Amino acid sequence: MVKTTQRLTSPLLFIVLAISYIIALAFFSRAQSFLVPADSVIGCTSTFLRANNQCGLDGQDCIPANRTQTIDFRCPAQCANVILQNPRAVGNEKVAFKPLIVGGGDSEGTYRGDSFVCAAAQQAGVISGSKGGCARLQLVSDFFDFIPITANGLTSIGFPTQFPLAYRLSSQTSLIHCADNRNAALAMNVLVTSLLFLVLRPKAIVLYWSLICIGFWHVSLFSQPFSNPPQIDEIFGRFLPALFVAYAFWRSAVRFTMPKVTMNAPIESCVLYLSGFWIGVLNNLTFDKLPLSRLTASDINKRAGGVATLVVLIVVVTACAINQVLVIRKIGWLPYYLKWYSVGGLVLLVLSLLPGLSLRLHHYIIPIILLPGTAFPTRLSAIYQGLLVGLFLNGVAAFGFDPIVQSAAALRQDSTLGSPIPAFFTNTTTWNDSTPLLNQSLSWGPLPNDPESPWSSFSLLVDDIERYSGTAMNFSLGALNATIPHFFRLAFKSDSQTGDFTNAATLWPNGTWVDPLPGASY
Repeated sequence: MVKTTQRLTSPLLFIVLAISYIIALAFFSRAQSFLVPADSVIGCTSTFLRANNQCGLDGQDCIPANRTQTIDFRCPAQCANVILQNPRAVGNEKVAFKPLIVGGGDSEGTYRGDSFVCAAAQQAGVISGSKGGCARLQLVSDFFDFIPITANGLTSIGFPTQFPLAYRLSSQTSLIHCADNRNAALAMNVLVTSLLFLVLRPKAIVLYWSLICIGFWHVSLFSQPFSNPPQIDEIFGRFLPALFVAYAFWRSAVRFTMPKVTMNAPIESCVLYLSGFWIGVLNNLTFDKLPLSRLTASDINKRAGGVATLVVLIVVVTACAINQVLVIRKIGWLPYYLKWYSVGGLVLLVLSLLPGLSLRLHHYIIPIILLPGTAFPTRLSAIYQGLLVGLFLNGVAAFGFDPIVQSAAALRQDSTLGSPIPAFFTNTTTWNDSTPLLNQSLSWGPLPNDPESPWSSFSLLVDDIERYSGTAMNFSLGALNATIPHFFRLAFKSDSQTGDFTNAATLWPNGTWVDPLPGASY
């Protein structure tokens, strides 16, 4: 193969093909993201209402003025993979580790207004999971009794009461150029990188920088863009510092491995490097599927299988590290690596002890730590380098250079704060089910009797919408519909934030009151 393709290794041919690739990539990216009006493009978590009281009293900060309008929209592919990372309260139930979809099971396919639009559209069958697509949304005002359904691989949750905003979905739309072409882009880029190894075979440094650029821009434009449509200025803002880190990778490790591994072995080197490289670049489809989203103490026990996954990862990484240590020891560089990795370990130890901050090893940081240990011309080093470079490119292109230490608030995502929660005075003992709902009221305990407490008022959610905010300790239930169930959650509130909400207390249409379970909700 080397002899038959020798004439194709000309540097001039490489330059011509590189220019052609850049032009083709520009047209491909335009077709992917910039032919549909930007205000019609939404993301996988796009919704009309945010959680809890983030939309203000009665949801007025989020609910459109026209609650019956139709909206055409375009969704990206693979939105079923975008899930809630923590339990989200829906009435008296909680949903976690799947897209937030409420309703859709009635004859007209009506979804609650805070459901993820794209996931709901995929469940309704109006867009494709693998190619995304365009659809039309019809808003509905004050719908009640959202029925759960399982369809197209997605399961929604029910909500048996009223919500101020809902929507129905239709495949009829005026938008065109709707298909998400990320799979075609992946096929093209895998083919191009394979041709680089097998046919064009440029010098190792040129091959390396080609992989860096192709991987970074594939993530930024196709597989995991930071925004929809991609913001080119933001991408370049990440690209330049990523190149500096990539240069450090070349100087510290890759230049000792890639030239020798690729010499006279194009097929083998292609398999060794690209297998790991594309697994890393497509981290959102590979490692993100594991039930361990972050290497933090709070996340390890969050999902079933998290501890087992961590143990397996530790065993695999330890086995790989032992193999590399044996290689390093054999060539006499072990003291040098022990010295510098010890220094690095001490730096991480100091960072982990900073008050008020937690050490956060983002997946772009792990390659920075491990790649110097692969600076040896072995097959395993080539696999490790491909994987680690791919992980780095995915991390910085999709999420940027997030800090290595973060506050608890930054790590919280959509989970509870751990703040105090108020107590309902209304309970199964004090509730009188013989009194008409028109004459009933809900009451709760006072604010904390602590001069240093930040809490100055209350926020009451009725059926997952804030219906009261203030300092009173009661709320009249006379305006509620007595023929449907109602769910109540209460939280302390300050001038700058809202504390954790209680779990839901439930009032059923037959007059039965059910106390909230212990603990907090989000």
